[in-house]
Order: sequence, then structure tokens, then C-alpha cells
Amino acid sequence: MHRRLPSLGSDDRLAAALDRLSGAITRRFAVDRRALAAFRIALGLLLLADLTLRARNLEAFYTDAGVLPRSALYSDYGAVYSIHAVSGEAWAIGLLFVVAAGFATAMVVGYRTRLATIGSWLLLVSLHVRNPMVLNGGDVLFRMLLFWAMFLPLSDRWAIDAGRTDWARTTVSNVATMALLCQVVAMYVVNALHKTEGEMWMNGEAVVYVFSLDYQFTVLLGNVLAEYHDLLSLMTYAWIALVICSPLLLILTGLPRAALASAFVGMHFGMLLTMRIGLFPLIVVAAFVPFYPPVVWNGASALATRTGLAEPSRRWGRRLATAVRGFDSRIDAPAAPIPTARGIRSAVSNVRERGGTLFTTAVPALFLVLVVLSNAQAVGYTQVPDPGQSALDAAAAEQHWRMFAPEPLQTDGWYVVPATLENGSTVDAMYESEVSWEPPPSGAAVYPNARWRKYLSNVYGADNKNHRSYLSNYLCERWNRSHETDIEDLELYYVRQPSEPYNETESTSEIMIQQYDCGGDFVQ
Repeated sequence: MHRRLPSLGSDDRLAAALDRLSGAITRRFAVDRRALAAFRIALGLLLLADLTLRARNLEAFYTDAGVLPRSALYSDYGAVYSIHAVSGEAWAIGLLFVVAAGFATAMVVGYRTRLATIGSWLLLVSLHVRNPMVLNGGDVLFRMLLFWAMFLPLSDRWAIDAGRTDWARTTVSNVATMALLCQVVAMYVVNALHKTEGEMWMNGEAVVYVFSLDYQFTVLLGNVLAEYHDLLSLMTYAWIALVICSPLLLILTGLPRAALASAFVGMHFGMLLTMRIGLFPLIVVAAFVPFYPPVVWNGASALATRTGLAEPSRRWGRRLATAVRGFDSRIDAPAAPIPTARGIRSAVSNVRERGGTLFTTAVPALFLVLVVLSNAQAVGYTQVPDPGQSALDAAAAEQHWRMFAPEPLQTDGWYVVPATLENGSTVDAMYESEVSWEPPPSGAAVYPNARWRKYLSNVYGADNKNHRSYLSNYLCERWNRSHETDIEDLELYYVRQPSEPYNETESTSEIMIQQYDCGGDFVQ
């Protein structure tokens, strides 16, 4: 006789199903520790690049001699909490840039990693609050990546701090990794929903119109591709299909996930070569690093070993770690031993452990819920409760993701600023040259960099009328500081050029948006 195996009871089947579900969720939110290390290094390098690029316009954007003095900041934005608003002097802002660069360098090498990450996030939020007029979607994503990074074990690999720990597991899966991966997917899902509200993304014309904005966006390869409308239409369909498929990033695992992540990365590298949008493409590329599974990092490690790159990297890493630990031992050594009761030491250790658990688990869990609600609110699905909105505002975590949505811009243009000098002559105060109403030769002649493009685009916006006075005042003072003959008054014109990619010529219209007396009131 065959003995019949006992059947599983309902409780056992439920437990087995829950175990399978838990395992599936854990696998989908697991991040390779080497990916987290590469993510940390990428964030640190991006911080250094961001500081370097912003330093070119430090006085113009972040001091009292610039386009947004602190008096205007407080008047327009109310109570702001920014270390960069403590002083309006260039030297003080420059010092904060140096401190931020120090934290960013510590992130790159993995030294006091959590402290460096927290310091970097605080200073980045402070910098963003100091001048909201120069920010774009990439800045929002950047500070959110740093926010989630504070709760992640970034120093387990390729870090000076890594010598203090020994991790057997290759991956880590917790609420912080869940939040990081969900953050990236939420950006694309919300942006896709915004895009589907318009017509151009659905009929294949959106990228055609984006690449027709010669002065604002196109650069390098973009100037060449602008003439190939059929190719740009195909790119429009490809991009909207990709962002609609973005939830698959959380469903797929292994090589299929890596392939989909690589498709996004390739698209953003394409943006880097064709559009003037600052560091945004590279920030998104860094955000995709945690999506690459262990099989990719195993392959990369094997390749590094075969090419002889692995051993020199380890050797230099060990030397740097040894030097830094020697410095740490001299700094941290107490002058004399302090007797402490064993019970007190144990209590302090327990409090520290519980505090660390609360910080790395409860806080990201709470903000993950709030960020999901904020993204749902952005597309009209729900409303964030007032206490939650206050928490989002305090952490600068509110999100909208309206990049080129629901429709891309359909108007290009540039500024002309005729200014009358004390001797009666006229100059262009924006470009410090003769006044010309002819189209500029290139976008670089109009907008020196992506920050100026974003700022001047916002000044033209209907909701920023005060900033037209602030810009005019800045142009007056900038000229008067460096020239013998002062400006008496100026007129701020925006030459509007509707985007007509299917026509050989595009009409223009001159719109005066501000008359300003340089000796008059600050706001006119």
C-alpha cells in the first residue's frame, strides 16, 4: 500500500503563500552593495560638478549683489530656512561651497559616509532654498536621491569606512532601498500621466517641437537632429512608450531589469548630447545605478580582474584607508581614560542602536508614504494631509515632475535690454554691447548656461513679475560697478519667437515686460 502524504492545512498554505510573496518583494527591492557604493561615488562626483558649475554664477544667483538679494527672497518666499541666506557676501557663500565640496569628497572616498551624506543633503537643500528661480526637475531628483541615501548602507564596499565592517550578504533589501527604487519609478509614472494629458506626446510631435527651440535647448548633436522630423517623431513614441513601461523596473529582476534600466540610461545620455538641461541627464543615470543586479556587478568585477584594474584599485584603496585611519586614531584618542560603569555603557549602546534603527527604518518608511501621496497629489488622485504636507515642505520633498508636460514649450525667444546712459547713449545692459534686435547667432549667446536659461525663462513667466524688477536692478548695478558712465534707466524686452518646426521662417514679436528707473524704487 502507498502511504498518502498529509495535505497542508489552510494555515500552512497561507504561510507558504506569504513566504513566497515576501521573498518576491525582497528580491525586487534588493540592491547590490557594490551598486550602492557606485551610487555613493556618483552622487559625490555630481555634487562636486554641481558646485563647480554653480560657482561660475555665485555672485549673480546667491548674494545680495545678485538677482535675488535676501530682502527680495524674504519678501517673496516668506520665512526661509537656508544657511546660504545667513550672509549676502560672496566670500561667505564661497566658504559654504568649500564645506559642501568637502562633504562631497568624503562621500566619494566613503569616509564618515553617513555624516558626509547628511551634511551634503542639508547644504544642497539650503542652496536650493536660497534661489528657487534657477531650479529644475533634476535638482528635485538630486536632493531626493541624497535624502534616501542618508538611510542606506553606502559604505559597505569601495569605501574607507568599509574596513570597519564585514558583510557576508551581497545585497541589501529594506525600506530605504524600496524608497530609492520607488522614487525613480514614481518620477516617470507621474511624468507619463502628465504627458498623456497633452496631444503632442500622443501624436509624435513633442520631440520635434523641443528640438526646434534653438535658443533654449538644442546643443551639439541636437542642432543636427532638429532637421530630421521623422526620426524625432519616432523618438517621441519611443520615449513615451518607455516612461509608460517604467513600472516594469519594479517588477522585473536580473538581466531583464538591467536591460530596461540600460534603455533609460541610453536615452538620458542622448539628452546629454542634444539638449542644454544641465546635469539632469547625469543625475538620472546615477539614479539608475541601484537597478543593476548582482549579475552585472559580478561581470564588471571579472572584467576588472582580467584587465588588471582590480588589484591597483585595491592597493590604492588600502593605502588611503590606512592613512585616514591613522589620522582618525590621533583625532579620536581620548586624553585620558574616563571610568564608566558597565551598566551605563550598555544603556548608551542600546539607545544608540535603537536610535539608528529608528533613523534607518521608521523615518524612510514614513517619508516613503508621504512621497507616494505627494506624487499621487501631483496628478490629482489624492490630497496630502496638512501634517504630512508640512513634513514634505520641511524636507523639501514635494514633487510634481512636469518636465516637458503636458506639452513641451512652443515658444522660443531671447532678451533685449536697451539702457540709457547718463551721457544719452544707449547700450544693451544684458549683453553689455550695442543694442541689436536681430536674432542672436546661437543659444550660448543668449543663455550662458542652463541655470541662466532656467532663470530667464522663469522671469518671463506671468507669476514672477517682481523678479523682472530684481533682474533690472541687477543689470543696472552690474553695469554701474564696472563702467564710468552709469545707466539711468532701461527697458526689459522679451523677443518672442513661436516654434514652427515645419516652416522655414518663424515670426517674432517684441514684448516689453519691464521699464526700470535705476535710481528709483527697488520694485517697480
